[in-house]
Amino acid sequence: MKNQFPINNAFYDELDEKWLDSTDHPIALLRAENALRNPWIQEVLVKTFSYPCKVLDVGCGGGHLTNYLAKKGHLVSGVDLSEQSLAIAKKCDETKSVEYKRATGYELPYPDGIFDAVCAMDLLEHVEKPTQVVAEASRVLKKGGLFFFHTVNRNLLSYFMVIKGVEWCFANAPQNIHVYPLFIKPAELKEICASQELRVIEIRGIRPDFSNSAFWKMVLTKKVNKDFRYVFTSSLKTGYLGYSQAK
Repeated sequence: MKNQFPINNAFYDELDEKWLDSTDHPIALLRAENALRNPWIQEVLVKTFSYPCKVLDVGCGGGHLTNYLAKKGHLVSGVDLSEQSLAIAKKCDETKSVEYKRATGYELPYPDGIFDAVCAMDLLEHVEKPTQVVAEASRVLKKGGLFFFHTVNRNLLSYFMVIKGVEWCFANAPQNIHVYPLFIKPAELKEICASQELRVIEIRGIRPDFSNSAFWKMVLTKKVNKDFRYVFTSSLKTGYLGYSQAK
């Protein structure tokens, strides 16, 4: 399917402090996602490796994952194209240990096989060449290293929830922060991983907690409060995350 509208990644340079405290911008949803998935990533790392890991977060944004893992004692690097986002990430790094670099996921500034884990969270649906990003992640992974991903399935439900739902809930949502043709079906992502010698270990769905009153408050007030949360689900119809292992 031809992409009629270019993906808007420029809006990240306009977020500034919104990374941290905005309640009426879609970035608030990203904070809620991190609250669920960051501990899950840490759990998988601890289960897989018996030592602090060397981790790279590609498209690290405002540093929610990188700074979280650094506080857990890991050796963390983060790359992003948004200088404003990197500035926020550095500012919030309480450990002052994270290595932040401005770089593209298409060409990572690291040698082969040096990371125990590479993360691409909320990234693959924002690039036009996801296979190239996964290939670079695979290149810098050690044998047996883990590639974590979180992206969006491509179907009508995800179109209405992730694109139209966000537009409806947030009046100030930037245009084209998601474009439907860039969404990736789980089967497609499995094929991409396999083509780069990455064996998918687990995939699980993630969605807002519809049983939580905070979800319905968001619908009514157009603001995300501190109690809004995401939950894991067996359905992969909308967002999904998982990890694969380098062969």
